[in-house]
Amino acid sequence: MDTLSTRRATLFIMALFFLQPTVFGAWLAMIPHVKTTLELSKSQLALALLGMPLALIPTLQVASRIVARLGPRRAFFYMLPVQAAVMLLPLFAPNLPALFASLAVIGVVVAFLQVSLNTYAGRLEKAADVMVMSRCHGFWALGVSVGSFLATLLFGAGPVLAVLTVGAISALAGMFAAPRLPRLLGQDEGPAPRPQRLSQMPRALFVISIFVLAVSLVEGAMSDWAAIYLADRWGSGADEAGIAVTIFSGFLAAGRFMGDGLKRRMGARGAARLTVGLALLGLLSLTGPMALPFVFAGFALIGLGASIAFPLGVSAAAALDDAHEAQNIATMSMIAISGLLIGPPLIGFLSEAVGLRFALMALAPGLFLSLVLTGVFPTRKPRGTGGAAAPVSEAPL
Repeated sequence: MDTLSTRRATLFIMALFFLQPTVFGAWLAMIPHVKTTLELSKSQLALALLGMPLALIPTLQVASRIVARLGPRRAFFYMLPVQAAVMLLPLFAPNLPALFASLAVIGVVVAFLQVSLNTYAGRLEKAADVMVMSRCHGFWALGVSVGSFLATLLFGAGPVLAVLTVGAISALAGMFAAPRLPRLLGQDEGPAPRPQRLSQMPRALFVISIFVLAVSLVEGAMSDWAAIYLADRWGSGADEAGIAVTIFSGFLAAGRFMGDGLKRRMGARGAARLTVGLALLGLLSLTGPMALPFVFAGFALIGLGASIAFPLGVSAAAALDDAHEAQNIATMSMIAISGLLIGPPLIGFLSEAVGLRFALMALAPGLFLSLVLTGVFPTRKPRGTGGAAAPVSEAPL
């Protein structure tokens, strides 16, 4: 794969990682409006919000088969405008069941785009012998933030117009970028590979998935409980407690943008061990009997430590074979996203019994397990295959 095509592929896939979640970020900015309009309690809203992950997780396997048949480029082109349209549905929901159903529809559509994004990025890493996955996920996080910000600015014109505007930008720009992604020959052509049965999947895939799952539990727990924990440590009702989420999410995004360089220098195994070790150190700093500055440092270290587990997992799953990247990525994602879903309520239930500090301490064994499982990753960056690397084609959709 020549340098120009590699740069072009890298630019456009990162652009798509940024564009796809902007309209999702716009929806996130509308949640308070929907909660007020439908007069939902916090528990009712929490139930409605489960609609998206509960639909997304089982759809991933179906999406992997269809994306393998269509190719990621076509999937982007067709599904981005669909995503823009369905993201409006929650704004028209008249009640709780309708809101749950509308978010479930969104979950189905997003599953196709998530598989497409990660499949193309994984194929690009193998074809061009480059590392892009971590930065791609950094741009995804940035896209959520930008979409939320734009929708907030446009809210005065009406929530529907705000989401519609962000969705139109996302869809049109994405439809411009998708056909311009270089096609990796042999991977967007011909019949889709026969799906693997569970018994046929490589054992390493499940080791990778468990590694990512344990770190995802921590990421999910921090996203929902960091501010509450800081308020407990700092004093109940402290207005500044929201800084905990800012620190955690900021270092999470920074870690993703630095992750490819770290992997290049240390190899996937070294990067995994370092980052999981940082997460463990951060958890100890956060929950130990230490002064407040150590608590802040704990949030930062956990953000860095959790930042590249999912990108590392996606790259490793895609590298297991050349025929089933989409299915491998979907399987790994299904398990990992379960961690993001399970983490917050698990900590909530445990905190009722033993307190929030000890509930967060319970995440440590999972991180120790992830540290042990880092042996599944290669010790150093794989070398390219020179002329054997998959060539690219500038063919249209």
